[in-house]
Amino acid sequence: MSSLLESCKLMDQSSSALSTVAIASAALSCEAARANLSAFDLTDSGDGSVSKEDIGVSSDIKVLLNGSKLAVSSNKGDDKVNTDSFSKIPVVYGNVREAVKSLHSVIRVVSNSGEKLGGKVLHLCFELRNLGEGSLERVRSNLGSVGVEGLKGIFEKECLSEESLRNGVKLAVEAGLEKDYVKLVKDVELVLGIVWKIVSWEAVTAFFVLEGVEFLNEKSGGKGGEFDGGNVKAEKKKKKKVLLGKGTSVIVEMIKDRLMSKGEGLEKIVEEFLSFLDPKSADFDGLLKKVKEILESNESRRIPKTPKGTRDFAKEQMTIRKKAFSIITKVFERHCATALDTPAFELKETLTGKYGEDSKLIYDLADQGGELCSLRYDLTVPFSRYVAMNGLTSFKRYHIDKVWRRDNPSKGRYREFYQCDFDIAGQYEKMGPDFEVVRILSEVLNALNIGDYEIKLNHRKLLDGVLEICGVPPAKFRTICSSIDKLDKQSFEQVKKEMVEEKGLSVETADKIGTFVKIRGPPLELLSKIMGGTEGSELLKHNASKEALGDLSILFDALYKSRCIDKVVFDLSLARGLDYYTGVIFEAAFKGGVQVGSIGAGGRYDNLIGNFGTKQVPAVGMSLGIERVLTIMEEKAQNQAVRATETQVLVAVLGDKLAVAAELVSELWDVDIKAEYKVHKKVMKHIEYAIDSKIPWMVIVGERELNEGIVKLKNIETTNEEVIPRSNLVGELQQRLKLNP
Repeated sequence: MSSLLESCKLMDQSSSALSTVAIASAALSCEAARANLSAFDLTDSGDGSVSKEDIGVSSDIKVLLNGSKLAVSSNKGDDKVNTDSFSKIPVVYGNVREAVKSLHSVIRVVSNSGEKLGGKVLHLCFELRNLGEGSLERVRSNLGSVGVEGLKGIFEKECLSEESLRNGVKLAVEAGLEKDYVKLVKDVELVLGIVWKIVSWEAVTAFFVLEGVEFLNEKSGGKGGEFDGGNVKAEKKKKKKVLLGKGTSVIVEMIKDRLMSKGEGLEKIVEEFLSFLDPKSADFDGLLKKVKEILESNESRRIPKTPKGTRDFAKEQMTIRKKAFSIITKVFERHCATALDTPAFELKETLTGKYGEDSKLIYDLADQGGELCSLRYDLTVPFSRYVAMNGLTSFKRYHIDKVWRRDNPSKGRYREFYQCDFDIAGQYEKMGPDFEVVRILSEVLNALNIGDYEIKLNHRKLLDGVLEICGVPPAKFRTICSSIDKLDKQSFEQVKKEMVEEKGLSVETADKIGTFVKIRGPPLELLSKIMGGTEGSELLKHNASKEALGDLSILFDALYKSRCIDKVVFDLSLARGLDYYTGVIFEAAFKGGVQVGSIGAGGRYDNLIGNFGTKQVPAVGMSLGIERVLTIMEEKAQNQAVRATETQVLVAVLGDKLAVAAELVSELWDVDIKAEYKVHKKVMKHIEYAIDSKIPWMVIVGERELNEGIVKLKNIETTNEEVIPRSNLVGELQQRLKLNP
């Protein structure tokens, strides 16, 4: 075990060094190929959907290429460039970094088994193969562009290929299957050695594309023409000097300094170059240290970042968000609700014990002034606290604001996010508020035009009846509900395993639960089937579930008459893990291509308000998962033109007279026209800005227009221009905006 551990430690060091050198080689290849750098524009989205290692790799590449005139941020590269081999760099190299860190973390625990070490080593092997294959593609691309004869022949003698990588991986997999971990490590060391050679050759070929001709001429004393007695020919045409990145230029100069004082002849130069990149050579540590210094000097690493699970919103995103919030508010106000705002944080005791197993996700704040406070987890508990505190017996309200959860971020799941809530508290006709909130959820999703969705619906008392019939002890109802609630993401077998192994149910009880929670279908049809079937006869003998079935019958009839039942699915597996639900529960799910999970949910909570006061005030409400809805809307908007502002008119003043612009634009602002101004000498700068900003109208004023008391009015879409008197400007614009708002 000790020899295996030592071998793994050496592999850890070597692969870690490789991941750094590989970044430098890839950066040189980016310049050699005039590659498109858009694949490296990765940012942390806040939801964990982009790996931090991928972002780190992208950042390192951009640091090395900062200031380069070769690698570009748009598709201006040679058609022969294999852009795929560049676009995959962040993910492939990021995966290698993760694999290296994973192996390192296991090595630190000395008591690890050979099996655990072997698994991490094999994982690293697969990622190294991917790195090697991508690097090899770029080597061949570089050789196709190199201006030095003979280099390709020297490379071909190395016999480096994808097949050699695959064969090495096969040997490692076989050793892993046989649990021969010593052999596994040796086989992976061979793969690592092959990848080292490929990465080194990537640096060699990229260097010769960028500097080869000039360097060989300089080394031969500036004679040009033949180099080393005619053995190798360099292009006679002198290359135009190009500006490399700040990081890559330092690396290139180090390479040139090393090679300039070494042997003659192309083969000898290449041999010295490869030796420089060999971890066993005396000079390698100096090179590695210099590359790390360049990467660690990255100014962008010191730029403030948003906390994990949060994000900033750019102007285009804010346009979509504002539109969505406006639509939602309009629906809420159509149902005669009033707005409410509550503090961002509550007393901790207000939130404690309201969310079941999810209570661990509440964000606690440090004690300030003797009060223990927590950031609000949702908008429902603060609403209930407000109703009780003010002695209200009925209240229909909506609330759109941020909430916070100490959750693990994932796609569409953040630690800080908006909720859009609508709640009805008070005594009303039976199932009336329940019907209305389900209808409102449907109206909102229809108005947002996100695409196909469904609203799964169940009743908490029906679910409790099922659990009691199946033999679940009452003390375990809530925790078993939490397990059942996972059925939209896990198979019943996985949920059953949790209920039996972690929560102590018998296999028979879990299986009986399965016969009920698998029931799902159209509301009226399925309810009729349940009432007349075996399951129904058992449920009708149970008072709570019988009451629930009666409630659902009234609700489904109302939804049918309201023409929104086609979006509702009766689903006995829906549990909703929150402790405060007492009646109808529902959850909306998007059925389109974007995988975002639940996009809205709610239910009846008759006892929550009474927890805060002397009166029990029944209530029902819904909450829209707006961040997930916005993810869908942003995906749909990718191929559409999104205006970041609502600017109607651009006042374009030719020259440098701010006072002229101030006078004109103020006249437009005074009559509520959305306008902005620009002062610049070149008219095309104004026109380009209007086109880019999608501003429909321009008012153009130059020296001639000022002298003659006129302005030019330009329609950006049609490009038509007309001259109008300066005094008529406001009226003319109002008329045109009225006709074409």
